[in-house]
Amino acid sequence: MKTFSATPADIDKQWILIDAEGVVLGRLASIIATRLRGKHKPSFTPSMDMGDNVIVINADKVQLTGNKRDKPNYWHTGYPGGIKSRTTGQILEGDHPERVVTQAVKRMLPGGKLSRQQMTNLRVYAGAEHPHQAQEPVVLDVKSMNPKNTRSA
Repeated sequence: MKTFSATPADIDKQWILIDAEGVVLGRLASIIATRLRGKHKPSFTPSMDMGDNVIVINADKVQLTGNKRDKPNYWHTGYPGGIKSRTTGQILEGDHPERVVTQAVKRMLPGGKLSRQQMTNLRVYAGAEHPHQAQEPVVLDVKSMNPKNTRSA
C-alpha cells in the first residue's frame, strides 16, 4: 500500500467557530493549533496547509491558571534601552485582548513559512460578534472536549 500524500486538490477547508469564554488558554491554544495544521484529519500531510479556518470569539474571557495573569511579557522597540513589559492581565484588560490567544497559538505551531501561512487562517475577536456569518462556521464545543484526546472532535 502506498503512502497517501495530499495535493492542493485534495484539501477541503472548513470554517470552525470556537467560543473561548471560560476555557483555559493553553488547552484552547493546543486545540486551535491542531485545527490550523490539519492534524485532526486522516489525510494530514505535514508539508501542506490542510488546516481549517478558525474563528475565536470572546477572547477577552479566556481563563488563565495559577499566577499567569501576573507573568510579564517582554518586547524590545529596537532602540537603546527600549525593553518594554506588560503583564498578561494588563493585555487582557487592555485594548487588544485577542493578542494573548494569537500569541499562544503562534507559539504552539512550528516555525517557518508554512506556520505563518496557517496563522492567516486564524481570526480572533475580543467580543461575541464576528463578520464571518456568510461562511456558515461549524461550532466546536471545546468545553466538553477531553483534553487528552483532541482528535475525537
